[in-house]
Amino acid sequence: MTEYTEITVKDDGPVAVVHLDRPEKLNALTEAFWPQMRDALARLEAAGTRAVVLTGSGDKAFSAGGDIAGFGELEGTAAKRAFQAECLRTFAAIEESPLPVIAAVNGYAFGGGCELALACDLVLASERAAFAMPESGIGLVPGFGVLRGPAVMGRHWTKWMVLAGERIDAATAERIGLVQKVTPHDALLDEAVAVGRRIARAAPLAVRVGKTMINRGVDRGETGYSLEAVTMLQETADTAEGIAAFTEKRPPRFEGR
Repeated sequence: MTEYTEITVKDDGPVAVVHLDRPEKLNALTEAFWPQMRDALARLEAAGTRAVVLTGSGDKAFSAGGDIAGFGELEGTAAKRAFQAECLRTFAAIEESPLPVIAAVNGYAFGGGCELALACDLVLASERAAFAMPESGIGLVPGFGVLRGPAVMGRHWTKWMVLAGERIDAATAERIGLVQKVTPHDALLDEAVAVGRRIARAAPLAVRVGKTMINRGVDRGETGYSLEAVTMLQETADTAEGIAAFTEKRPPRFEGR
């Protein structure tokens, strides 16, 4: 299997396990992650894999979200739009992959990490897991989370997480439909792989058609609005202040209206 810098892939029979692999940074998602994730999915599909488990390395985080410092280094509208398009393209690749993708959320799933869980077909969570989409705290919104959150967990819960930046625990996430099963922390990966193997025993064409049919109601055209809206926010003074406050570890001082 190809060597990647941001993820590791263990292709073990019908079920592959993909680890977000920056545990020292709580598996924060750098610019390099997005194309690597798409490439891994394409290679696994070509290799005959039947299901994929996506989880985080280490014991604390699935993913703490995007690399905030990296956002601040993007210069110009074109670069910001291209970065946001890369993110949306990867979420779409997970949603549209013929392979069922199972998130095994082993800790923090914040920002882009929570969005990754929303893009997956099934979500299992450790009892220690926590979910949040706190981007408004740096002057942004989760470009994919605002699109998929309402369908998965309802409009009001999405607003609770996006507008108020509220963090929810695994039990709450299960209750609102973001998570399908909560497991003991040490049993999470084994349980997720067991679900993948159960899917792998089913007729592959039926699994592929079933996933496609269930996703038929997903509006793909809405990503264009998200792309432009988030690009606009990235260029505001509020976002510049939010990123500066984050890196300087101080409260932000927003002035936007």
